[in-house]
Amino acid sequence: MVSPLRPLLFLFCTLGLAGVSSAQSSSNGIAAVVNGNVVTRSEVRDAVNAQEQMLRFQLQNDPGALQREIANLRATALDSLIDRELVLTEFKRLGAQIKPQWVEDDINSIIRESFKGDRDAFVKELAKNGMTMKKFREMREKMMIVQAMRGKMAAQQAPATPKEISDFYEKHIDEWREGGMIKISTITLPKYSGDNGSTPEGQKKLAEEIRRKVVNGADFATTAKTYSKDSHAENGGAWDWMARDQMKPSIAAVAFALKTGGISSVIEEEGSYIIIACDAIKHGNAKSLEEVRKEIERAISSEKSKATLDKWMEGLRKRSVIKKFGW
Repeated sequence: MVSPLRPLLFLFCTLGLAGVSSAQSSSNGIAAVVNGNVVTRSEVRDAVNAQEQMLRFQLQNDPGALQREIANLRATALDSLIDRELVLTEFKRLGAQIKPQWVEDDINSIIRESFKGDRDAFVKELAKNGMTMKKFREMREKMMIVQAMRGKMAAQQAPATPKEISDFYEKHIDEWREGGMIKISTITLPKYSGDNGSTPEGQKKLAEEIRRKVVNGADFATTAKTYSKDSHAENGGAWDWMARDQMKPSIAAVAFALKTGGISSVIEEEGSYIIIACDAIKHGNAKSLEEVRKEIERAISSEKSKATLDKWMEGLRKRSVIKKFGW
């Protein structure tokens, strides 16, 4: 049975708010100091552990994706907590405030939705995870501040122009095609070949070398028969005609972006490295611009919001004193 606390963990750990207060003693070790505020190694570890728990639950049927997401999480955890401290500092600098009632309403909403209004059950579940109501309230307040500040900055952008919409449509037109078919050939190398001394790094290097041979004129079918380890190797890596929806979305995105005769870069898919050759392609009919205009406007808005937030955060970093020690 899924713990009723999982939705809560997802809400605060995605912003790196799980863990102990930065006011905690630095006996746990200091991971960073942001404008005089300490981020402890304990905070980073707790944030990573909470988020890993959610990833393992969400990606339990996709070990390759799980491995990649955990690696990315661990690589960015400290920077995420540093960014949180930067936003909180900016909030204080602006003299802004968040009403205690807003936080209480937010918590009551969580109790109502995830615990059927049973406050005692909620408090007991927090206790099981080493969390007090006071600490949870503090973390929710920080999360609401971060959300409000980021939302305010993201809203400061102009709407998509007709040219931006048209350019986006032309660039992504293949995403709205229906009925397209493609014929591909592949060369697949496992990350772990089973040979003594074989490593994923070595296998990727071999895949890159094989790709260079093909790009420089080596026959793809002969090369596939020599090196490939997938079920189509004996046929020179050749597959029958396939529709986009018959293919894994990540593979289809790469394959349909190729022109006839084109060779993809080495792509990583779960436990393998794959090279794709486009043998033939029949593009289907694309939806009209008007049919996808709203979708495009949302996508452009999302891109602009990200760019605005990235620029804002970069400005906060430049104006701050940050010392990183690692975790």
